[in-house]
Amino acid sequence: MRIEWINAAAQGLVDNGKTGLSRRNFMKVSGVLGGGLVLGFVVPGANKFANAQAAAKPVSTPNAFLRIAPDNTITVAVNRLEFGQGVHTSLPMLIAEELDVDWSQMRGELAPAGDAYKDPLFGIQMTGGSGSVAHSYQQYREIGARARAMLIAAAAQQWLVQPAQCRTALGVVHGPKGQKASYGALAEAAMQQPLPDQVALKDAKNFRIIGKPTRRLDARAKSSGKQEFGIDHHLPGMKVAVVARPPVFGAKVTKIDASKAKAIRGVVDVLEVATDRGGKGVAVIADGYWPAKQGRDALLLDWDSTGLGKVSSDQQMANYRALAGQPGIVARDADISKLDTAAKKIVAEYEFPYLAHAPMEPLNCVVDLRADGCTVWAGTQFQTIDQGAIARTAGLKPEQVTLHTMMAGGGFGRRAVPTSDYIVEAVNVAKAYHASGKQGPLKVIWSREDDIRGGYYRPAHLHRAEIGLDAKGKIVAWNHTIVGQSILKGTPFESMMVKNGIDSTMTEGMGEPYQVPMKLSVHNAEVNVPVLWWRSVGSTHTAFVMETLIDEAAQQAGIDPVAYRKQLIGNKHPRHLAALNLAVDKSGYGKRALPAGHAWGVALHESFNSVVAYVVEASIKDGTPKLRKVTAGVHCNRAVNPMTVEAQVQGAVLMALGTTLPGAAITLKDGVVQQKNFSEYTMARMTDMPQVDVHIVASNDPPTGMGEPGLPPLAPAFANAIAKLSGKRLRKLPFDLASA
Repeated sequence: MRIEWINAAAQGLVDNGKTGLSRRNFMKVSGVLGGGLVLGFVVPGANKFANAQAAAKPVSTPNAFLRIAPDNTITVAVNRLEFGQGVHTSLPMLIAEELDVDWSQMRGELAPAGDAYKDPLFGIQMTGGSGSVAHSYQQYREIGARARAMLIAAAAQQWLVQPAQCRTALGVVHGPKGQKASYGALAEAAMQQPLPDQVALKDAKNFRIIGKPTRRLDARAKSSGKQEFGIDHHLPGMKVAVVARPPVFGAKVTKIDASKAKAIRGVVDVLEVATDRGGKGVAVIADGYWPAKQGRDALLLDWDSTGLGKVSSDQQMANYRALAGQPGIVARDADISKLDTAAKKIVAEYEFPYLAHAPMEPLNCVVDLRADGCTVWAGTQFQTIDQGAIARTAGLKPEQVTLHTMMAGGGFGRRAVPTSDYIVEAVNVAKAYHASGKQGPLKVIWSREDDIRGGYYRPAHLHRAEIGLDAKGKIVAWNHTIVGQSILKGTPFESMMVKNGIDSTMTEGMGEPYQVPMKLSVHNAEVNVPVLWWRSVGSTHTAFVMETLIDEAAQQAGIDPVAYRKQLIGNKHPRHLAALNLAVDKSGYGKRALPAGHAWGVALHESFNSVVAYVVEASIKDGTPKLRKVTAGVHCNRAVNPMTVEAQVQGAVLMALGTTLPGAAITLKDGVVQQKNFSEYTMARMTDMPQVDVHIVASNDPPTGMGEPGLPPLAPAFANAIAKLSGKRLRKLPFDLASA
């Protein structure tokens, strides 16, 4: 997801607004990690990204915590959501490096919502924009370095020597006369030491942990089934609720016949509740999920959708097509007068459908609402925003809300909603339950069907391009129009991220790194379908358009597509060239002969400050495109954990491949989503997975994001290979070779 708007938006969405903590609140937050040495720091300047090697002065607001227990184990509070991207390991690696400990000592815990755990760049606690490691690289290293300095100071004080006479190794402080003390033995004394104003961070050449392939701290628990996710959380006396939501977004229930539902054994109550976007639905509360679901299935409901837009996908694309032919809002201007006289011309129209996030763990939320406060357990990407939403919905102060961050089985942006829709809905169910005279905690669970049919979605888009080339194949004019919904319009972030009517998430990835004269216009469509960022946001469609059109232009010019890209990039983007050269070199492109019926495909894209280049090998079997092999060149600056980078690219390849498969689309008819489950909404499976080789460009620069950048260039690289084999340019996702 894209997150430039977060810092300013937080001021309007979070009720407490304060960044400082009293000592009492400091100790309350510290308590989450128990006893031992507990430290917290924040990188100075909440709106500035500190240089990775600059020493920052600690300030009063704690931002992340470290505990060293008497047994010498070290627990790191991870200030993000762990939902598969690996921060539960990568962030502790940063502390372990500077603290000078053995990796076997390290543990991780997900931090609850709180001021202490806010992103040091954006000022709220959140996970998104591929920013977890990038934003906390300096922060977490300084935590480790300052903790080490305090441990040394405590030992020096006990031994009556100077700190400079002491050294550390693998969790032990060594004195000048052979003295030794473990960190665990020194922890209590170290906690009494003053926080150092400045610390020296390690030179990269001395790293033992950062940059080394490191197995995940949560791997054993997850692979053995012992890891508790949000959907697993259980409290004594807890009931389970499922909600019948409007079939048309924003509709209201007008008639409820719950007699059959209430007759089902285990059903406790049936209550009308507020749902997202002004709708009204019905919650069925029961002793467990199955009776709650059976009860919901037995409801007889009438809905009122008067005055609401009822989208049908075919008509929507026809409307978008008509809009694309009209003048739009100019996002980028350029001289396109040479279009009419160009020696060669490309005219193309692209269609992209709505996409569901479809994480393996559907949405869920446990709420324990009491008169004096509310405690919530959820796998949330937006702790600060969700905590504020819980308080407002429950009629409480933010400090009366405790929000525990639970492990989540995926999210891809769906757990980072500006409206906090599924969290607010769960609190509304709890309020209705209490208003009916009952007490006790509730767990609201979304089924797979609820998750796919209930929104939010990656917006549908239509692109129209006219490109003029001269006789030598040089692009001399490019007129481009994008039609789609803004994911920010109508939200509290509109004033910050929609400028002159242009949502920057719609146009990101257009143009760069290529030096082309592009006039870019947009049309904002008003559609009654809730939309949201989806892994890699606007780049999910802009990269496909850019990289297939550049490939087609190379074909028109009669130039190798790799060479053509290099010509257009020039010398202004060395990271792009490094990633592309690495992928080309490692793949054997242009050197290795492919089997008969196979072809190369190439694509390159930057998102979230990281560059990924793909060289793929594909074929067509029985009229169906087949992705055989993927070679990735990745420039993400320093890779803290290369194993995580590799895993993120592999996962992104499979997710992106899924967008190309028949049935990978959310469609609507008369305002109702037609897909219900994976039987109707295609997801890539293990049998679809190609061989994926990941190669990382070496760099000592501070890390950039890697949760999302692996997704955008895969589909266009695949499409470019298929174009070579079939002679057909694919203009739609998912692929439809028959109509191309």
